[in-house]
Amino acid sequence: MSGDGLPEQFDVVVHPASSLNGALRAQPSKNYTTRYLLAAALAPGETRVVGVATSEDAGAMLRCLRDWGAGVELVDEDAVIRGFGASPRAGVTLNPGNAGAVARFLMGVAALTTGTTFVTDYADSLGKRPQGDLLDALERLGAQVGSNAGKLPVTISGPVRGGVVEVSAEKSSQYASALMFLAPLLPAGLDLRLTGDIKSHAPLRQTLDTLAAFGVRASASDDLSRITIPGGQVYQAGRVLVPGDYPGSAAILSAAALLPGEVRLSNLREHDLQGEREAVNVLRDMGADIVRQGDTLVVRGGRPLRAVTRDGDSFTDAVQALSAAAAFAAGQTTWQNVSTLRLKECDRISDTRRELERLGLTAFETQGSLSVMGTAELAGGLTADGHGDHRMIMLLTLLGLRAAAPITITGAHHVRKSYPLFFRHLEALGARFDYLPTDTQSD
Repeated sequence: MSGDGLPEQFDVVVHPASSLNGALRAQPSKNYTTRYLLAAALAPGETRVVGVATSEDAGAMLRCLRDWGAGVELVDEDAVIRGFGASPRAGVTLNPGNAGAVARFLMGVAALTTGTTFVTDYADSLGKRPQGDLLDALERLGAQVGSNAGKLPVTISGPVRGGVVEVSAEKSSQYASALMFLAPLLPAGLDLRLTGDIKSHAPLRQTLDTLAAFGVRASASDDLSRITIPGGQVYQAGRVLVPGDYPGSAAILSAAALLPGEVRLSNLREHDLQGEREAVNVLRDMGADIVRQGDTLVVRGGRPLRAVTRDGDSFTDAVQALSAAAAFAAGQTTWQNVSTLRLKECDRISDTRRELERLGLTAFETQGSLSVMGTAELAGGLTADGHGDHRMIMLLTLLGLRAAAPITITGAHHVRKSYPLFFRHLEALGARFDYLPTDTQSD
């Protein structure tokens, strides 16, 4: 059994729900947790990261930092990190599991070491995701890099001095964030030039925010195409508080909007750099009744929803949750400028379209957009493929709550990657699930 009391691996049967009611505290931010943990390890001394996420991604970061020589102690809901500063262990093999951001952030820092190798148990997911743009930038800085045609396994050796370097931001912002974590520890720092159509500005601002929280000086142009971080700096140990998680909360808010009842979701600060905070405004634009009371959002659900057309680049990790709302909104909803969704745990454009169609919905795609036609009723009574993707599992679960008959989702345990208590939180609001253990050797 896992920490949530559920089988290690399972499919889930989602039963239709008549209403959702209750109060929840939003889980800690996955994106801030991984950033704060890495910065804490790069700080000499002891840092307390208060309220860390318990997701698989957070676990992957902690495991890799420990392997690199950091002291890691979990105290209640906090992590106490004794940092290795600018000197991670050399010659270590790190396995970040299926955590793409964790892998990339650590690849940047690996230029401080020699002979760091990255592997993964997820050959069909993280193993297929591109790393070449980051590896090319590290090579231009003087690192020695070996890879499988720009994919894992990857081996990186420094040292690098720093200076001016270009990195593509077309496919992911994570490449630039990786170099930003490295930059202050290099003798010459880094003058980063981000090339191409910069995707996902919000995560870049979260990285800048993290550096500032640890006393690192950095400056950036308004459009983030140039980021300058002086060298010879030291990360400052201390105490940081992880904010609530907007990407996962987007699924709870969407569920609450779709069904009658009243749901209160706390620990979501109003002024937050997570791009998925915009999910609140998107749902409001669709007609959802959402009122903010300090750090708590109150959703009075069951109102008729209407379709919207939005540029989804700033809230890509909420697109699938919002697609569940779109499935029951009058008209055709389109998420534009979301091509980076094709490079996630699965192809979140094509695979989502296929799963929606399997369930009887109408959906369309282009290279960079996903459109969903709303319906008044969804039959259910089918099995859907979770694609090993936490966001896909959340989307399918929300559809099941509104369907006429139960929907079974395969590989539902993968939701733990970002939201381990997802099903338990929904149960607290009145949802009902059956958990079907699966063969632990088959995944």
